[in-house]
Amino acid sequence: MKNEKKRIALISVGAALFLTSFKLVVGILTGSLGILSEALHSGLDLVAAAITFFAVRISDKPPDRDHHFGHGKVENLSAFVETILLFVTCIWIIYEATSRLISGRTHIEVNFWSYLVVVSSIIIDFSRSRALMRVAMKHKSQALEADALHFSTDIWSSAVVLLGLICAQFGIYTADSIAALAVAAIILVITYRLGKRSVNMLLDRVPDDIYEKLKAILSQIADIEYFHDLKVRIAGADIFVEVNIHVQPQLDVHQSHEIATKVEEKIKLEIPRCSVHVHIEPDE
Repeated sequence: MKNEKKRIALISVGAALFLTSFKLVVGILTGSLGILSEALHSGLDLVAAAITFFAVRISDKPPDRDHHFGHGKVENLSAFVETILLFVTCIWIIYEATSRLISGRTHIEVNFWSYLVVVSSIIIDFSRSRALMRVAMKHKSQALEADALHFSTDIWSSAVVLLGLICAQFGIYTADSIAALAVAAIILVITYRLGKRSVNMLLDRVPDDIYEKLKAILSQIADIEYFHDLKVRIAGADIFVEVNIHVQPQLDVHQSHEIATKVEEKIKLEIPRCSVHVHIEPDE
């Protein structure tokens, strides 16, 4: 599992490095703000991919003396850092595009390389985003999911830039700056969603779907008279659950322990990578 996560993260670093270099060279040669904004976007994707690579290496380390709940929060922190990088990208793109539109400096050179870099970007981003999302869902990795979102936003932003290049080919040069603003808008939407999720995880906000699923599991166990103080904490791909259950008061310690074990096994069966702590109380 660890090797698969590391391998896919490292491939993403290589893909981001190639796209950043290619877009930067073509953007400088053509003067296209759309392509330059894409180069900056890919450059931050490169930084994000590198952060993701190191995050997945650290996140799967077992708990130690200083980190009793493991290192899974590193993935959530990685996703938050990527959010900040994306936001910085948007600010620069919006500023530069607005400046060009106001000043009228919108002329660009459109050639074969302009189209090649954008089309290549779409193909590479599509394959990378699918591969990353597949592994992210398989291992419940928020860092890899954030990286996948980076590449998927590149698909849409590159498509917008491609449209801008086509318009510029017919003399509508303002389309390039407008395309850059559209890229920024797309990135802002994704940034907000990713940032909200990563902050929620860092602040230990309880995911509604998991919480409701746990309540349903506990309600189906007949040996539990009732339960309370159900608490859920997520760190990366790991889920930590605490709950107090009440059982019939005439049960001895061994019987009560068997019920607690049943609860733990049932929850772990339904929710992978879940650590469960059950506190037993006699029902009075």
